[in-house]
Amino acid sequence: MVRKIFYIASIVAVVFVLSAGGLAYPFFWLFVVVVPLILLGLYDIFLSGHNVLINYPVIGHLRYAFEFISPNIRQYFIETNSSGRPFNRLQRDLVSERAEGKPDALAFGTQYDVNEVGYHRANHSLAPKVVSEEESRVMVGGPDCAKPYSASRLNISAMSFGALSANAILALNNGARVGGFAHNTGEGGISPYHKAGGGDLVWQLGTGYFGCRTAEGGFDAELFREKAALDKVKMIEIKLSQGAKPAHGGVLPAAKITPEIAEIRGVPMGVDCISPPAHREFSTPVGLLEFVQRLRELSGGKPVGFKLCVGRRKEFMGICRAMLETGIKPDFITVDGAEGGTGAAPIEYSDRLGMPILEGLVFVQNCLVGVGLRDDIKVIASAKTVSGFDMVLKIALGADMVNAARTMMFAVGCIQALRCHLNTCPTGVATQDHGRARAVDVDLRQLHVANYHRATVKSLLEIVGAIGLADVDHLGPRHIYRRVADQTERTYAEIYDFVPPGNFLGNDIHAYYKPHWDLSSASAF
Repeated sequence: MVRKIFYIASIVAVVFVLSAGGLAYPFFWLFVVVVPLILLGLYDIFLSGHNVLINYPVIGHLRYAFEFISPNIRQYFIETNSSGRPFNRLQRDLVSERAEGKPDALAFGTQYDVNEVGYHRANHSLAPKVVSEEESRVMVGGPDCAKPYSASRLNISAMSFGALSANAILALNNGARVGGFAHNTGEGGISPYHKAGGGDLVWQLGTGYFGCRTAEGGFDAELFREKAALDKVKMIEIKLSQGAKPAHGGVLPAAKITPEIAEIRGVPMGVDCISPPAHREFSTPVGLLEFVQRLRELSGGKPVGFKLCVGRRKEFMGICRAMLETGIKPDFITVDGAEGGTGAAPIEYSDRLGMPILEGLVFVQNCLVGVGLRDDIKVIASAKTVSGFDMVLKIALGADMVNAARTMMFAVGCIQALRCHLNTCPTGVATQDHGRARAVDVDLRQLHVANYHRATVKSLLEIVGAIGLADVDHLGPRHIYRRVADQTERTYAEIYDFVPPGNFLGNDIHAYYKPHWDLSSASAF
């Protein structure tokens, strides 16, 4: 029916314009509107391949127009302050207020439902403590590390140049320098913008070995030695997997690869830059630890660790077995969660694979305690950190320090437009379009990054003191309450079992962990 109306309307419009134009010549200008609409309708019917447009030529485009702007409509007009995803308005506003140095006080009470299942809180003390500023830092470096690093409790998580614009990297790294914390390079390698800012770096090596890569895509030890010797490179992180796309590797779309990025990474132009799902340099837990030791030696004794999102439990336990068998231990382990973000990932991987951060932290904590190695290895938690309480929660469940990525992007100007993978980021943060990237004011945004970091770490210390503790490391699962399904609360000490030191080394292994431990092997993942 609509197609028939289109044909009739087209004929009527042409006849009308011709008739009216014969009476008054200016009416012929209506063809400027009529002809394109007729051509568009004919294209829709015969060439578009869209069911809606075939049946509803011209007017069917309204459907796609509304669909295009619907995320923005929902974000600004429909979502409640606490219902947005991945980050709600309350979270985004908190970051913005702290980044801009504005008061972040709340009027009229919390907007969260404190009786909702999953709600977290802590109990305060009638004898609050003042927590020393010294508690805001952690020394990273085990017994085999010659150059330990005093790290902030909060640092910038892995985000590569290429995924982010040059100005965004500059703002983040300058902010790290101003605030005295570290900036993870992401697997894209050390760019000139990481070095220009002067902030401390954690150099991440992914499966593509970008920045220390042979022509065939393998690991180049001499290139690594040269760059790891840079004074601003404080730690080395081997990326095994990440929460947003575990076991998938990385993807930088060809549209975002510039000649500069190709040179930094050592990859060709014109094709997607793919990081393989697995490393070439090792294929077993023992091989991983031997690679850790090799990088530690090549870097002159700097802290070396690895990052992973926990998946099959026996595989991480295999790494623990390998630590016992070889005597080689990483200086740190970064635990990512399934709720972590990235610029581009298959939907199913982001939605359905990987262990959430809290479960992952508890598992890693129990494994390291169970094999008696927890004191030698620092644990870093990644995945969705906004506030000081988020840091308290993760530290209470096993982390020593925390990394944040997307909230640092908010401080740089990100508005959660969800276009990171399209190279059309409206704020210039996640794009290689130089015109768009100019929107990031480096001088201003570096201060926002430092402000957000300072306020969030201050919040961490204040909350720890309010709980009645003087030492951040004294936080434990007993301090955090979670609302559960029967409308009661339970502490995480009640929700999870926590094993005693050395539990995996004896005969009475905890029943939950024993089947996985028995299946684990140091010689195979």
